[in-house]
Amino acid sequence: MSLKSLQQKIGVTADGLFGPGTMKAAMAYYKMTPERAAHFFAQTAHESGGFKVFSENLNYSADGLNKIFPKYFKNAGRDAAAYARNPEKIANIVYASRMGNGDTASGEGWKYRGRGALQLTGKSNYQNLANHLGKPEIMDNPDLVANELAFESAIYFFDRNKLWDIADKGVNKDTILLMTKRINGGTHGLADREAKTLKYYSWLK
Repeated sequence: MSLKSLQQKIGVTADGLFGPGTMKAAMAYYKMTPERAAHFFAQTAHESGGFKVFSENLNYSADGLNKIFPKYFKNAGRDAAAYARNPEKIANIVYASRMGNGDTASGEGWKYRGRGALQLTGKSNYQNLANHLGKPEIMDNPDLVANELAFESAIYFFDRNKLWDIADKGVNKDTILLMTKRINGGTHGLADREAKTLKYYSWLK
């Protein structure tokens, strides 16, 4: 997925720029209110690095692995250097035997790594999305979530976690904070999320 491919999908000029025209067309295409659209596209813009990254980057150094995933490396006595800069091996360690994935040897940690505008992760979550959308082909071709279903997967996340209820309360600092905590688990990037939400909402009012 790219911003240009989203623009093609929603029927606007594919110039790769996210402005008021694209925002309004996306809101109409996905049948959102201005409040829902502002929250949704601000959060997905932040999480995807400005609609540029739709597949998880697991290209970590040994030091990075020990700091970010100490449970699976440093604390487990596993030599991080043997996994450094090998995203597939890393995914098969850190995502093994959880979120519906099989063990390390199954390769499902890598197969069902984070994808989409809000990083859908884990076999169980992919299966739930496939069931929700009526698209069983997702399980054999999970890259669909990084491409044509990138935003649909994020909408599913909003549906499942009742985030629309927060959006429906309006666009202000309190709702943005609450939305950020529900998506991020904390307040990482709050200033950017807030700025984007308020800006996008101003385009729609």
